[in-house]
Amino acid sequence: MPAATLDAFLNSYLGPPDELRSAVVATVRQLTQAATKVRNTINQGVLGTAFAGTRSANADGDIQKDLDIFADDIFLDAMRHAPVALYASEELEQPVLLDSQAPLAIAIDPLDGSSNIDTNVSIGTIFSLLPATGAPDENPAASFLQPGVKQLGAGFFIYGPQLALVLSLGSGTHVFVLSTRLGTFVQAYESRIIPQRTQEFAINAANYRHWDEAVRLYIDDCLEGTEGPRGKDFNMRWIASLVADCYRILMRGGVFLYPGDKRKGYRQGRLRLVYEANPIAYLIEHAGGAATDTITRILEIEPESLHQRVPMVFGSAREVARITRYHTEPSAIGERAPLFSRRGLFRA
Repeated sequence: MPAATLDAFLNSYLGPPDELRSAVVATVRQLTQAATKVRNTINQGVLGTAFAGTRSANADGDIQKDLDIFADDIFLDAMRHAPVALYASEELEQPVLLDSQAPLAIAIDPLDGSSNIDTNVSIGTIFSLLPATGAPDENPAASFLQPGVKQLGAGFFIYGPQLALVLSLGSGTHVFVLSTRLGTFVQAYESRIIPQRTQEFAINAANYRHWDEAVRLYIDDCLEGTEGPRGKDFNMRWIASLVADCYRILMRGGVFLYPGDKRKGYRQGRLRLVYEANPIAYLIEHAGGAATDTITRILEIEPESLHQRVPMVFGSAREVARITRYHTEPSAIGERAPLFSRRGLFRA
């Protein structure tokens, strides 16, 4: 039996007539068209004009590249043809009002991992679909200050060896791959389930000296392998592309850590809650995993501002829960007795 297409999946999601569901479907279809345009430009690499150079910092202080701006323009234009009231982007200081009568608001990171553009590493587009609330023309930011549990759907495109869409509309997390032969997205994986346990973690170990003690102790225990308190060997992975690390975890399990640390500007983490952490957490939870800010469930955090940053841990549920215990009740981790008695592997 041939695999289902994205169109067939969206049609089955529609069910009886429903304004919000119809709007979600129409918006996802517009997003796929925009992502295909972005992919075609990315495939040109340095031969294309969108790779020309670097611009100034964006609204959140990150350095913009020409491809960031190009992707943002493509997705913003696509949303003008979708039932979307408000468009909020990493690249824009304030939300853009598109249609005050439309039912949806979209928060988007148009080009996640853009620091990897020049090194040919997979990059992506992350999006969050929310109900437009209140009076969008009077208070555009309000729709984006809802906790992640209010999302109607979320997903990301990953521009890698294949153009893939990871999507959840509230029932499972599904993966679609663009078939160049058929000219449409085809379902590659239905309802991914992340294993509860893992022996693989992703973190930028170069920041070890800046981490809080709980994070250092967790990593120390993993690195000690079969001879340490975990009693098993771990592998470390770090791509520095959120969509690529997330895709790997969806495919084979693992845990991702981007904690806050002691560096200036990093105390509250670096990932953006509204258009990075919330949609990723939504996808991970609907695949049976978990996502926290090391302690609190990401999807329950009330955003205070559009570009708010947050620490993030996500992946295999039992490992995420263990990391929370390192932060909240270290004495409950039975194999560590006492928790603070040993020196870490990275310390002299």
